[in-house]
Amino acid sequence: MTNLPVPALSEGASVICLVCILLVPLAAGGLALINAGLGRSRSAAHTMIASLCTLSVAAIVYFVCGFAVQGFTGQPTHSFTAGGGRWDWLGAGPFFFRRFDLDGSPASLAAGFSMLCVGLAALIPLGAAAERWRLRAACASTALLAGFTFPLFAHWVWGGGWLAQLGINYGLGHGFVDVGGSGCIQVVGGLTALSIVWILGPRRGKYSSSKMPNAIPAHNAVFVILGAMLCWVGWLGLNSVGTILFGGSAAGQTLLVIVNTTLAAASAGLAALAVTGLRFGRPDASLTCNGWIGGLVASSAGCLFIKPAEAVVIGAIAGVLVTYAVEWLEFGLKVDDPGGSISAHAVGGIWGLLTAGLFARFPAQSGSDSGQFMAQLVGIATLIGFVFPVAYGLNQLLNWLVPYRVSLEGERQGMDLHELGADAYPEFVVHTEEFLQR
Repeated sequence: MTNLPVPALSEGASVICLVCILLVPLAAGGLALINAGLGRSRSAAHTMIASLCTLSVAAIVYFVCGFAVQGFTGQPTHSFTAGGGRWDWLGAGPFFFRRFDLDGSPASLAAGFSMLCVGLAALIPLGAAAERWRLRAACASTALLAGFTFPLFAHWVWGGGWLAQLGINYGLGHGFVDVGGSGCIQVVGGLTALSIVWILGPRRGKYSSSKMPNAIPAHNAVFVILGAMLCWVGWLGLNSVGTILFGGSAAGQTLLVIVNTTLAAASAGLAALAVTGLRFGRPDASLTCNGWIGGLVASSAGCLFIKPAEAVVIGAIAGVLVTYAVEWLEFGLKVDDPGGSISAHAVGGIWGLLTAGLFARFPAQSGSDSGQFMAQLVGIATLIGFVFPVAYGLNQLLNWLVPYRVSLEGERQGMDLHELGADAYPEFVVHTEEFLQR
């Protein structure tokens, strides 16, 4: 076990941190609304209660063992020495927050913040697996995410683990940089979503006999747009806290983070609006909102170390990437993702991680920027080559114990009636399936 120096926070930075942590749940509410709005009305209540349940499971499991695995700089870790360097692989903290004071110290702020972050990561698969994923299976999968997948990768990045040490051990810039969670939250959640969707398969009627996708309309665009707005506010808190705790920013630099986050989202939303308008003859509301989320996601990795003009470019490219990724996944890979979660969070997050190597400029006193892009590539390769297979394998094993997919009759009936016993809109006629090709 090893210990690293504990980073110090000024009183002003601690206060800003606490205030911004309070904004993060708004992002969770926004994602839940987006997931519900992009699905059909007969599964809307199920999506919302599943969101509440996964947030609850994530918080409890992270409290039990997640933070012990993740840890924080200055706390005990499991490590070994190789190639002349020390490599941290796993946190070695106690379970249940034992011997751990929640007193506003940097470590306690990181624990509270990460408990909310793992909830955000758990909401991402819900959007991709909507209308066919059992509630109990979603809760069980969330326990795996909160207890192992998320805290393990978060330790490697936020807890002073081996990815963060790439700069010290191999001279790769400042090590893998992800201050706001483009990788730790978004890509981990997005790749978990992809693994679950591959296990579940597409919704009934999504693909015709010729393997062409049928359009299944979202039931409430207002929910989607409101959710995107709430995510913006939540992301301002998310990125601000991340830069203070994991980027060493001063209190005054929070304004730069807010500006960069807003500009990235704005340019991404406008780019998606323009792309859909040019391609389809009129803008698409759901893709525009997915682009907006993609811009927020892409802003997170390096929002402290980029200029506002660069944030505009990063966001605009994210908006285009997300728009085309939705089509590529649906038509090319036959991935049925009603919420566009994989595109917005996994694709947008990977782009955000790349931008930290392309655009980020770090303080001169922190060392050389040489090799930073390679450090980012190593982190992305770890996500795709390790986190994704592990997520798929664990969820496939769990699927054998707790079958993930709802029955054919349950899917036809709708998740609200089948699992909850009541519709979200009992006084209205829900969508029929007349638009689907038989």
